[in-house]
Amino acid sequence: MRVCLASTSPARLALLRQSGIEPLCLSPDVDEDAVAAAEAERRGRVLTPQEVVLLLGRAKAAEVAARIHEAHPDFEGIVIGGDSMFELDGAVHGKPYEPERAIARWHAMRGRTGVLHSGHSVFLVRPGEPSREVHAVAEAAVTFAGDIDDAEIEAYVATGEPLLVAGAFTVDSLGGAFIERVEGDPSTVVGMSLSTLRHLVGRLGIRWTDLWNALPDAS
Repeated sequence: MRVCLASTSPARLALLRQSGIEPLCLSPDVDEDAVAAAEAERRGRVLTPQEVVLLLGRAKAAEVAARIHEAHPDFEGIVIGGDSMFELDGAVHGKPYEPERAIARWHAMRGRTGVLHSGHSVFLVRPGEPSREVHAVAEAAVTFAGDIDDAEIEAYVATGEPLLVAGAFTVDSLGGAFIERVEGDPSTVVGMSLSTLRHLVGRLGIRWTDLWNALPDAS
């Protein structure tokens, strides 16, 4: 059973690899802002963080699933899409991109707890058959150290790591030292909840262990 990751996220790719899965990777052609804005207009209200990450995760997986056979005619397996947003005090934060914004976020986050929302979408794709799809949102509460000083924040932001990740932090790299507690599946904070993905592929009739194609050499 093959796996395609509909994402350009190095963290999501590394997470799957660490889990014994070497996926095919295809970049989804999705205008995230436009998709979210159109759905909010259709519903006539502001979307919740859970709705946004689920909407965008599905949009990414659907776009790749719709064209995967153009490049890989014999592909039979699953396509995984995901999206993440960080919520603090009711405000939702994506990637900060700019150092000044990342520094301001860390000033607001230190000593506080926020929630990382992660949307997951899995499509089962077979040649000549209609796709099947399942979706879910996972959440993890993240508590940041309260004694981080301004110099540490500036040094961390200067590495560039927090600029391109939701919430301006990581738990599995340089940012991990500044996080005191995670409540929920820790892999959710990395970018995808592995336990959630396992449940989703199970709903499609697939054992998680059948996806393993890159187990470490035990010798």
